[in-house]
Amino acid sequence: MSALLEIDNVTKTFRTKGFFGKTKEVHALNGVSLSIEKGESIGIVGESGCGKSTLANLIVRLDEPTSGRILLDGTDISHMKEDELRPLRRRIQIVFQDPYSSLSPRMTIGQIVTEPMRVLGGHSEAETEERAKELLHMVGLQPSAMRRYPHEFSGGQRQRISIARALMTEPEILILDEPTSALDVSVQAQVLNILTDLRAKLHLTYLFISHNLAVVKYISDKTVVMRKGAVVETGPSEEILTHPSEAYTRELIEAVPMIGKPFRMPDDIAESV
Repeated sequence: MSALLEIDNVTKTFRTKGFFGKTKEVHALNGVSLSIEKGESIGIVGESGCGKSTLANLIVRLDEPTSGRILLDGTDISHMKEDELRPLRRRIQIVFQDPYSSLSPRMTIGQIVTEPMRVLGGHSEAETEERAKELLHMVGLQPSAMRRYPHEFSGGQRQRISIARALMTEPEILILDEPTSALDVSVQAQVLNILTDLRAKLHLTYLFISHNLAVVKYISDKTVVMRKGAVVETGPSEEILTHPSEAYTRELIEAVPMIGKPFRMPDDIAESV
């Protein structure tokens, strides 16, 4: 059986101008390869600047890879034009790290959540509104939220709204780029619970990006460790995060301030999940 999503030897190089107009190349990704089966939850961990978010942006085609292939159900989407990508965008959606900057302050929650379906078309106004209310309920918000604005909600509630918006197109794959890192620990637990429930109810496939190794272990079946734009270790989350084979992975573990056994979910989260 072929993978739902396959990253095949992908590289990404950015060119920037330095002093005296000289061009400098920054290699954000260096031959990254991984595959995701339908229904899996894959965690990607690594220090800041290792290429995690760049990879997410390439998968949802906010940018193009310099080389390599990104295959969705065997179809290469790496360099597709926008008109070709349009119908495929329904299948892959993303939730960004910061719910404060990813929601327009000038739009109501109803406008924000329904926008993806309006852009892609194919549904009536009544169907679109009903879908939005249903999703808001699934993430723990009342339909009355549709009439309000982002500034009227807490950070955790805004992230729930971002999740509902991402689910409007009924995607198969959800890219979660540090979705809990901007939230308080207790709120993180609530969002993780919601994501776990949604994965089961909607049969979603997750690519979960985080620097929090305990969270990755909790929500992911497999973990991919990245360093300097390359994959250095991959395997089942329980195994790779409790018995790492690479020195770099051990350094990441040791850098996490935890009491007790490595990668035990912190008590304040564990009591809530």
